[in-house]
This record gives sequence, C-alpha cells and structure tokens, in this order.
Amino acid sequence: MKPYYITTTLPYVNAEPHIGFAWEIITADVLARFHKVMGCEVIFNTGTDEHGQKIYNKAVEAGISPQEYVDGYAAKFRELSTLLNLSVTHFIRTTDPHHVEAAQAFWKRCADHGDIYKKIYKTKYCVGCELEKTDSELVDNHCPLHPQIELEIREEENYFFKFSAYQQALLDLYKNQPDFVVPKEKLAEITSFVAGGLQDFSISRLKEKMPWGIEVPGDPNHVMYVWFDALINYISTLGWPDSDTFTQFWPGVQIAGKDNLRQQSAMWQAMLLSAQLPPARQILINGFISVNGEKMSKSFGNVISPVDMVKRYGIDGTRYLLLSLGPVSGDMDVTWEKFDHYYNGYLANSLGNTVSRIANLCARAEMSLSLTRKESVDPAISEALETYRFDLALESIWNRIKNLEKVIDEKQPWKLSGSSLELFLRQSGEEIIFIATQLQMFMPDTAEQIIALFTAEKITPPKPLFPRLS
Repeated sequence: MKPYYITTTLPYVNAEPHIGFAWEIITADVLARFHKVMGCEVIFNTGTDEHGQKIYNKAVEAGISPQEYVDGYAAKFRELSTLLNLSVTHFIRTTDPHHVEAAQAFWKRCADHGDIYKKIYKTKYCVGCELEKTDSELVDNHCPLHPQIELEIREEENYFFKFSAYQQALLDLYKNQPDFVVPKEKLAEITSFVAGGLQDFSISRLKEKMPWGIEVPGDPNHVMYVWFDALINYISTLGWPDSDTFTQFWPGVQIAGKDNLRQQSAMWQAMLLSAQLPPARQILINGFISVNGEKMSKSFGNVISPVDMVKRYGIDGTRYLLLSLGPVSGDMDVTWEKFDHYYNGYLANSLGNTVSRIANLCARAEMSLSLTRKESVDPAISEALETYRFDLALESIWNRIKNLEKVIDEKQPWKLSGSSLELFLRQSGEEIIFIATQLQMFMPDTAEQIIALFTAEKITPPKPLFPRLS
C-alpha cells in the first residue's frame, strides 16, 4: 500500500471554528478518503496551534492560565471530527509533550547547521498575524488582514533564522517542481516574493515579556516564536525525529489558506532544508469564504459556524454545500439563502427525490433486485480530485443524477409492468448504487444509506434523505 499523508494547517485557538476552516478540513477529508479507496495507507493530520502572543493576551483577559484557555478551544476543534464525520487519524496540539521535544530537536538541528543567531532588532509587529510587517505590506500603517489591530513597535534581542540563505534553494524547488504550490497563480506569487529577496526572521521572544511558548534549548530567557514552533507539527505528528512513520509518510500534502502562503511554501520549506529534511510534497492554497460580500467577523455578526450548518442541513448536507462552492483557488461568497437554495435544489429535489422515486417503485412492485456494491472510482472524478477540483467532481456525479431523472421522466416506469418494469428498476438501481459509491468520499453517511437500501433483500420506502426546507 502506497503511503499518503495529508494535513491541514493548525487553526489558532483564539476563536470558535468557522466554515473557512471547516471547508479546509472537509476537502482534506475527501482527499484522505479518495486515496484510501485507491489503495493507499493514509495519515490525515489536523490539530491546534496553541502558543503565542494572542493566546497569552486572551488568557490574561479571561483571568485563566494559557493552558486552561487552550484546553477549552482545543476540545472544540477536536469535536469537528465527529461533527463533520472526518476520517482524521492524527490530532496534534502544539502543547503536546512530544511536539515540544520535537520542536526543540528541530531548533538544535538548525542551530547546528549555522542558521540561528542572536541580534537586537526593531520592527512593526501585527499580533493578529503573529508576523513582522514591512512598510510595503501595510495599508494606512495597518495590516490589511487585521486593520482593527494597532501595530506594535518591538525592539528587543531575539534569535533569528537565516531565511536569506535559502533564496536560491527555494527558487530551485519551485522551478524543479512546477506543481509544488497549487494553484499556479500562487506558485507565481511566492516565486516573485522569494525572488525579491528574503529577510532573516525572528524566531524567539523574551520570556519575561511573553512567557507562553516552548523554551529555546539552552536559553531559558527565550521562548520560540509561534510560527517556528507551530510549523514543526507537520512532522512531529509523524513521530519525528525518532519514528519509522515519519520515514514512511513524509513528505506530505499540506492544505492552507492564502494568508498562509509565505509561511507554508517558503518559511517552512527553508526550515526543513536547514534541518536537512525533505521539503513538503505539495502545498495546496485555498481562498477565503466571505458572507454576503463581507469578511466573516464577530463585529459584523456574520460568522457562520459549522455547528449551525450541521443543525440546519445535517452532516452530509453541510459537507456537500461547502465542497460545491467552487474552484479551490478562488475566494467564495456565501449566504444562508444561497445554501438553502442549493440544499433544496441539489439535495432534497435532485438526489433525495430520485432515490425515493426508484425505491418506492421497487417497494410497490415488491421486487428484490439482489444488487451488489462495486468499489470503483469514476475516472472523471479521479481526474477532478487529482487537480483538487472538488466542485467538478460533484458536478460529474450530479450529471449522472440528472441523466437518471431524465430517464425516469421519459420511461414513466409507473406505467410499466412485468419484465419491462423489472429491467428498468434493475438498471436504475445499479446506476444509483454506482452514484452512491462515488458519493462515499464526499457524503459518506448518505452513500452508505443508499447502498444499504438498494442491496437489501427487500427494498422498503425510505425516509427522505434530505427533507426539503420550507
């Protein structure tokens, strides 16, 4: 069995899970399920990023310890596996003892390679991003991603990573592996950034100012910068540095939002090269989800949570609605009205109604079709998933559903009897099982319900798969 490793980014535990991360983790789940069907041994990693200034500030505001604060949020992100029916195999927290040990071992490797040094520096810092900002990145002297947060001016002695030493190595990586970053527009963007010159970046904070982090090896006065610490999760979850699992499964595929492009495809890769480890296999960069044209924000009151979606549409309804939004590379805009429209049109009316019509005809005719499931993946769906077009994969499935709907309307099976009816129902049942088999990666519970219905010795009238919303 060929090993396949897929990982999401680790969400920062300073807010409730929202549909942006739900979309990311569901797409990762589809890829994990797809490769498992294709015969791969799969590791699917996610978890929580729990150190840094924002976390420390939030815990102080709440009057609790940082560990208590992150424990509460980590539990909410862990619950996504059940809420969204995910096939997660590994869930890592950056406060896990093994991750702490791995991060310190990684630091030592980079230091031994001559890529870590100390200096005093002054910079503008966005706590929202947990990143230093140059003037060229700012809009009206604010971070464009967090315009409501005032930049901090920081001047202190920190440890630095020799990012600048890896400019050519990164450019060679992008050139030699033209699909290293997907989509190609994001590869062009990171190539341009790296070609413009790299600045060494700070990888520590003074413990007396910000104590919530992993202690720097050999220097109890400093803790690791949150990004340096968190990125190492992609290999610490595999048991690095002392694990056959790491050797077997690394490098892997990483899914990240477009605001993570620099960290995942440049900073992390340079760190790996410094530690003399292979770079990632591929970085998949996705867009943002906005609500009615506006960025999701608590202050706007427009945050859509996966919990609310599941309450309204069910688990598989939520999975379908998020997966069908569009190309992975583009930004996506949603509203509850749009979700309702697609739920009724594609799930209640199309899939649900078609399954019910055929099953009810079988039940009335008291026919046992004795059908069996056949595990296979439509080549069109395989091609779509290999290029991360989840929307096109679903479109291919729904084209088959539409064709079946058309056949039902043309044949008018309720007017048939005898062998003509049996032949129609058998052919229709086989097509429905094939459709359900393709749906297993996207809507696993629904797929199993449909397959169980049509492979049963006696087909009975089913409950609606997706009750229509009024």
